[in-house]
Amino acid sequence: MTDLRSFTPREIVSELDRYVVGQRDAKRAVAIALRNRWRRQQVPGELRDEIAPKNIILIGPTGVGKTEVARRLAKLAQAPFLKVEASKFTEVGYVGRDVESIVRDLADLAVQMVTDEEKRSVRAKAEERAEERILDALLPLAPNETTAEVPPGGETREKLRKMLRQGLLDERDVEVELPESATPQMSIFTPQGVEEMGVQFKDLLGNMFPKKTRRRRLKIPAAREAFAAEEATRLVDADKVRELAIERAEQSGIVFIDEIDKIAAPSAAGRGGPDVSREGVQRDLLPIVEGSTVSTKHGPVRTDHILFVAAGAFHVAKPSDLIPEMQGRFPIRVELQSLGEGDFVRILTEPDNSLVRQYVALLATEGVELDFRDDGVRAIAQIAAQVNARTDDIGARRLHTVMERLLDEVSFDAPDLGGRRLVVDEAFVRERLGELARDEDLSRYIL
Repeated sequence: MTDLRSFTPREIVSELDRYVVGQRDAKRAVAIALRNRWRRQQVPGELRDEIAPKNIILIGPTGVGKTEVARRLAKLAQAPFLKVEASKFTEVGYVGRDVESIVRDLADLAVQMVTDEEKRSVRAKAEERAEERILDALLPLAPNETTAEVPPGGETREKLRKMLRQGLLDERDVEVELPESATPQMSIFTPQGVEEMGVQFKDLLGNMFPKKTRRRRLKIPAAREAFAAEEATRLVDADKVRELAIERAEQSGIVFIDEIDKIAAPSAAGRGGPDVSREGVQRDLLPIVEGSTVSTKHGPVRTDHILFVAAGAFHVAKPSDLIPEMQGRFPIRVELQSLGEGDFVRILTEPDNSLVRQYVALLATEGVELDFRDDGVRAIAQIAAQVNARTDDIGARRLHTVMERLLDEVSFDAPDLGGRRLVVDEAFVRERLGELARDEDLSRYIL
């Protein structure tokens, strides 16, 4: 993967442009925040600890790209990245998830990420060991698959090794002994739900039970892969992994908190009833955003330098309805713009994962060739924009609904249309969606 250090803010924005249309202000804000992670690592030690991340709030209606910006940022960051929904958490004392589980989940992600990297680094050695284990399993049989015993001489083993590497033995079955998880399935219900206490009990019981193995017959390629995975796990230093993972979570972890407006109490609503719980979630979240130490099964994790990116539509509540301390911890606010017909045309065609490309690829599997003409794409965008304007504005998500409705018959009949070429032009779109788009009551329920 590309090293994050090689990405300037301009290059980060350019990379995000491949998947997200418009919203330049949001892209610039996250690009600067991401680059600042690297810049901070270059600062001398004493000052480095004083530089806090500049957390961001993305404000905008649903379907304009807030989550997509964060999702693509995760792939660029090559850092532990966790997306959570603020509405899923409850104040301490209520049944539900507590906010400290955010840090525990981030630590788990970091451990998995470092483990995968370490396994890749020892892959060659693991494959060598796997090959020896395959040869051990094969050696009692001669290369001609007779059942006669073969003396454990080096010559026969090397012949088998050569045949193995040439793929001549790929169809042969071998009996292998692989570890089997012996931990009983269980859930522990605590006031905070199925949380850390349950995880710790499972780990404890897993260590108490003896490691079970199971004998299976596998084709040689599958056996080699299973042995390589087992050997890679043995070669990885678990203590080193935990140490590196905690450091990575602390220094480069990113948490995306979606729907943060759902825990902001509207100022006109007063402070009674459920709003108290909303404010309670904010107060529980505050120490983590400000910087605190959270105990995890991998060790204590400090949150001082974790970057938090929050997002919300803020239709009812406003950012100023968050408690003042929380507002102060999110100094950068970026407003994302609603999407119009022109944006929809670009969304349908420009991104590498555009809907047009997706549907062309899907139906090509049935031998159906879809040809989207420019006027057809514009008609789809126009209908999506019209429906958004008349009903609820759900942004680019409306395009998924419109496209699915447009190609409903084609998708159903595709197996019987093999070899056909269908032109999706304006006439095609108007024929299938024109009446539906004009009928406001009908489009409210179907589009």
